[in-house]
Amino acid sequence: MAANKWKCTKKKDDNGKLAPAYKGVRYYEHETRKHGVKFDRYLAIRYQRNGKRIEEGIGWTSERDPEDGQFWTEAKAALVLERLRGAARHGKQEAPTRIAEQRERERERKEAERQAQILAEVEGVTFGQYFEKVYFPTFEVGRKKATTRKAKEHFKNWIEPVIGNTPLKDVKSFAIEKIKKNVLGAGKAPRSLQYIFATIRQAWNHARREGLVSGDSPTKSVRIPKVDNRRVRFLSHKEAETLLSSLQEKDSTAYSLALLSLHTGARMGEMAALRWGHIDTERGMIRIMDAKGGIGRTVFMTERVKAMFEAMKRGKPEGYVFTRTDGKPFGEMPRIFFEVVAGLGLNDGISDPRQKVVAHTLRHTFASWHVTAGTDIYTLKELLGHSVIQMTERYSHLAPGTLQNATRTLERAIESAEKEKAGEGAGQVVNFKK
Repeated sequence: MAANKWKCTKKKDDNGKLAPAYKGVRYYEHETRKHGVKFDRYLAIRYQRNGKRIEEGIGWTSERDPEDGQFWTEAKAALVLERLRGAARHGKQEAPTRIAEQRERERERKEAERQAQILAEVEGVTFGQYFEKVYFPTFEVGRKKATTRKAKEHFKNWIEPVIGNTPLKDVKSFAIEKIKKNVLGAGKAPRSLQYIFATIRQAWNHARREGLVSGDSPTKSVRIPKVDNRRVRFLSHKEAETLLSSLQEKDSTAYSLALLSLHTGARMGEMAALRWGHIDTERGMIRIMDAKGGIGRTVFMTERVKAMFEAMKRGKPEGYVFTRTDGKPFGEMPRIFFEVVAGLGLNDGISDPRQKVVAHTLRHTFASWHVTAGTDIYTLKELLGHSVIQMTERYSHLAPGTLQNATRTLERAIESAEKEKAGEGAGQVVNFKK
């Protein structure tokens, strides 16, 4: 701007003449913009430090001082100049000697206040507030409705009544012990307690990743009764055929799902995610893309399963194989399956959940049939899609006949060795006396 020339601040003296008002403060005016009745002024200050002239801009009179929120004036600029001159004159280390340094310190002060306020707010956040407002909205993204519903039930029924109003950072193991007492006292199984603890632990770990808490989840030091939830019940071939026949009469989709699980060991979630592009009837193979462990695998069709797929109307490669009437994939086994199980009396008089026939019993039955037929545990591991062999070993109890045969084989080996030893010693006289 051609008209922008520096001017010294002036005021009239007692004689009515203009004289310097604030030594070291000067300004230039904006050529068009006004602030009030005057043209907007840009203020600057000049002073000496260590024998050198220092000049720094203050700002426009239309701007506010970030420290007190007031508009800049020549008088305010003069006060700033006096502070900086004093700091430079006396060498005060704690006082800023430049405008930029002063502003940086002010920025740091405000940032420290902001962080302190955030910290105070964070320390007051309760477990319930964090669970509902922060953790749960991220937890439910991409998860099944049944999974999120269970987590919400855990929170509402067991967690919130005990630690819902407790600051997140103050949740300790003694409160978790109270939750444990409430759950087991209500007659819930230890397995249910495990799931509830998992919900607490996942929310805690989420808060720890966000830097709101530190250390292990308070559930870690609370012991849970040992749980043996291995399903013992599996279907005989006769029971399985009776179930399949009844399902085929009532619902073709439920029948197809049951047959597929019995003959391939596929989980319900894996079957629900099947698309036609995964089905290769020519080679008799099914590609499981969305396995529970995240690693896909190939399962092989029996002739009966192959015939089932060939009889179905094949859809587009990306289309789901099994769908509800609204075209969406199944989330769980159709209700008719459980109605048929009840109608056949397969669970009559049974209270132990491990002995009840459920949809997952079909997969257990597949495993037991294989073990009974002599399939080795490592092959079965691959067929079931287990990530570690320990998961497969649990199925060995489903074939007591096979284990009994192994014991008899060991007995025969021992007897044979004893007879052989007796034969070698025949006709020999052994004198034990010296």
